[in-house]
Amino acid sequence: MSDPATPADPPHQRATVAHGFVTGMLAGLVRRGGDPAPLLAAAGIGPRDTGQRMALDRYAAFYNRVIAALDDEGFALFSQPLRRGSFEFLCRAALGAPTLADGLDRASRFLDLVLPDLRVRIARRGADATLAIEERIALAARADDPARVFALEWLLRLFHGLACWLAGRGLALDAVDFPYPRPAHADDYALVYTAHSRFDCDGLRAHFRAHLLDLPIRRDEAALNAFLDGAPGKITMLYRRDRNMVQRVRDLLRAALPETPGVAEVARRLHVSPRTLHRRLDEEGSGFRRIREAIRRDIALDRLAKTRQSVATLAAELGYADTSTFYRACVAWTGLSPDRFRRRIHAPTTRPPAAAGDE
Repeated sequence: MSDPATPADPPHQRATVAHGFVTGMLAGLVRRGGDPAPLLAAAGIGPRDTGQRMALDRYAAFYNRVIAALDDEGFALFSQPLRRGSFEFLCRAALGAPTLADGLDRASRFLDLVLPDLRVRIARRGADATLAIEERIALAARADDPARVFALEWLLRLFHGLACWLAGRGLALDAVDFPYPRPAHADDYALVYTAHSRFDCDGLRAHFRAHLLDLPIRRDEAALNAFLDGAPGKITMLYRRDRNMVQRVRDLLRAALPETPGVAEVARRLHVSPRTLHRRLDEEGSGFRRIREAIRRDIALDRLAKTRQSVATLAAELGYADTSTFYRACVAWTGLSPDRFRRRIHAPTTRPPAAAGDE
């Protein structure tokens, strides 16, 4: 297994996609003897553009164009087509679930019905969790086959993007193990997944903090209808690290704790107008209040799970005016008070195993 990739800082000033993701999207078509030239030409990509990066919005449009041409949301990569509309019903399967864990479980079970080649499973162990993608049917004879590489990239991106959308915020991946050699476009993995990528592993496993699975699902039918405008290609534009106004605001608000500067002050420090700040955050699929609340939530749940810090001290350090306000916030996030949430996190290590047949 190779060492984690350590690319240079991602190019925050431009949101573009490496050419390897474009050719990967066409790999299934090429493997089946199809000619990708008409699709490339329709997208304004000529022979001289080989190797050039594609603007993110053009990539999202190209994604949908390829799906429409193939009538396959799986890009002809699998043993049977993933018919158009599959992504919509993948999202619908998760709506109405109480937590992200429940929603992703529903989504993975729906995927079992429509995509026999791959299986997605999520496991929790203590403070850590893993999203694993298993090959039920071999995707290619060679580990580095472009069709196999893109199929695994695509499904991880799809599930991670869906999880972020359901939770209404970006969800950080701590590290990802990929079961193929480092591809030429791997530097972009720092933008799409995480900078901590490992290659030549024995399976695809994305590692993240388990408390994220307890986040409530914040999307409803109305939000889904808006999200489906431009989907599934639209998901490629969300929750990337080069959509960096969100990250800059997060960094500034986190550093300011326990103070909680308002939008006007944050805009001043970032040298933009409040109107521009709101517009940029909206373009990146977020908002000022959501970011501020997500920072408090992440820190609070992490410390409740990992430390014995008193609830009163934690509330003060997060800038809450009083402990009761923090209690109400915690109940809104998790359905539990801070004390009950802490007991629940530690309960699996202390309670006896369930009897046979228990759920």
